[in-house]
Amino acid sequence: MSDPRALLLDIWQQAVAAVDGRARVREALSQAERGGQPWQAIAVGKAAGAMTLGALDALGSRLASALVISKPGHFPAELDSHPHVEQWAAGHPVPDERSLAAGARLLEVLGAMPRECRVLLLISGGSSSLVEVLPARVGLADLRRVSEWALASGRDIVAINAIRQHLSLIKGGRLLAHLGGRETLALLISDVPGDDPDVIGSGLAGSGMTESLPADLPSWLSDLFARGDSSHSDRSQSVQRRVIASLANALAAAEQAGRAAGLTTRKAERRFDGEVIGLATRFCHELKMGAAGLAIWGGESTLKLPARPGRGGRNQHLALAAARLLVSHEELTVLAAGSDGTDGPTADAGAIVDSETLERGTLSGLDADDCLARADSGAFLEASGDLIHSGPTGTNVGDLVLGLKRV
Repeated sequence: MSDPRALLLDIWQQAVAAVDGRARVREALSQAERGGQPWQAIAVGKAAGAMTLGALDALGSRLASALVISKPGHFPAELDSHPHVEQWAAGHPVPDERSLAAGARLLEVLGAMPRECRVLLLISGGSSSLVEVLPARVGLADLRRVSEWALASGRDIVAINAIRQHLSLIKGGRLLAHLGGRETLALLISDVPGDDPDVIGSGLAGSGMTESLPADLPSWLSDLFARGDSSHSDRSQSVQRRVIASLANALAAAEQAGRAAGLTTRKAERRFDGEVIGLATRFCHELKMGAAGLAIWGGESTLKLPARPGRGGRNQHLALAAARLLVSHEELTVLAAGSDGTDGPTADAGAIVDSETLERGTLSGLDADDCLARADSGAFLEASGDLIHSGPTGTNVGDLVLGLKRV
């Protein structure tokens, strides 16, 4: 067998390539009619730039303009050569003043759009933080407080996006009111369970608000909701919605890549969720007890952060927690990485760990338990040489965990 670390990284890369935003949008629009009214695109999310390139590939001059709102560093350089593409960088994972500016610009673009144009919405994960329009009595400080609390609370993405919807004037289907009855097609890359357009990007291209808020919210948050806006979506606006890439596609590609490499593969039947340490324990147990080959899991863990977290994200935390359980198991290697190429607020996708990870990091003077307690897994994994740094991938369908057991 080839180098297990290189093999796992190659399988992860093939899985990510299978949900590439540019290729998926290009394929989705390949049958678009050659004539008819021009398109104007609104692209929001970590994959917005790649998705816009796919639209340009397929539509050419029929794409009259595009507004692209994404995370800094996630804009392909190729976009710069298109004069009718407007690029806005905004805050992620916590919204900032640029997120509000992007929201205002979004409404300006829709308001000025010629009546004869068709609207192409290109939405991917990350949209919730990157663009926002707030009610008059809610400010940026309120929005940031909510976001920081939600991200540190350990709640899952569905619950967090439901909270975001109730503070927004454009999410939860409310953007429909600004489409002006124009023919609209929404292409979505899903990073949420169930691939529901009403949840992806907090429903930025959705048809309506999610049913209810999570239970046990703090009183200050309930008071903030009371200062919001109770208006609902415009049900008269018709939007065709298509999910063009999802975690299931990436997992299927990982399974195919593993088999092509001559491995026996086993893919988890359901998407994982829940607390990250428990998941690391479960994955390692399944890997140890299972037959030799490739184990594939996909989903999104939750991590409750301390008051002053260190460097890292949920995938790095999971990888380091797994590394503690791989000591003396030279036959096991584990990869945990985000499909978008970033993990939490870091520029690293995740990590690949093995039986010697703990020894390498410890020799650098760090303690794995201490780093986990302080949510500083990235510091340990940098010292052990196990971080994955892919750069932005042009997609965002959730997290992948791959485990390799050799004979």
